[in-house]
Amino acid sequence: MHEETTPAEPSRQPHRSEERPRIGVLAIQGDFAAHAQALEDVGADALEVRNSAQLAGLDGLVLPGGESTTFLKFLERDGLLESLQRFVAEKPAFGTCAGCILLATNVSRPAQQSLAVMDISVERNAYGRQIDSAIQTGPTKLPGGPLEMVYIRAPRIAGVGQGVEVLAERDGFPVLVRQGRLLAATFHPELSSDRRVHQLFVDMVREQRGQPAVKPL
Repeated sequence: MHEETTPAEPSRQPHRSEERPRIGVLAIQGDFAAHAQALEDVGADALEVRNSAQLAGLDGLVLPGGESTTFLKFLERDGLLESLQRFVAEKPAFGTCAGCILLATNVSRPAQQSLAVMDISVERNAYGRQIDSAIQTGPTKLPGGPLEMVYIRAPRIAGVGQGVEVLAERDGFPVLVRQGRLLAATFHPELSSDRRVHQLFVDMVREQRGQPAVKPL
């Protein structure tokens, strides 16, 4: 007698939108390891990026702090600048300190080349030398109360375009701004235990993928 068998159900593979976002951290200068840890803490998979090939398959990218002119030399030498330009023109990007300078459309004191994708004007080293670095706490539009902001030879956002939302200020100047899928800070959120800025960026990446934001526990 022939017995009917029920075919085994195929194992269910997670849909792309259900996976943790894959976010790269440009690992040339700055505390990219701290950025990676912050991203992991808020629900993303962080990957260090040192060449163009490593941009493939990423959902977003963090441009960390450092020295912006040195950044540019490395990017031009390794042929990475053009690849970054194409990436940030389409995918979410978050720049902190030197990374903020790289995203800006206008850079002064002195002028220098940038990726020119975010409608902000930035003055380099506006708050002085390394000795003038500071940790401040101030109001923000992010939920959860005042935000700790760590400044190290910080640039200053001198002006923003109409499509740029200011999320925090220092002395009347923007220090955290968003324009669509782009986010920039003149301070170093990776050096704080407060993960709200990285959570915002991960939520922006999820939004770009059509995936709902994850509420913090």
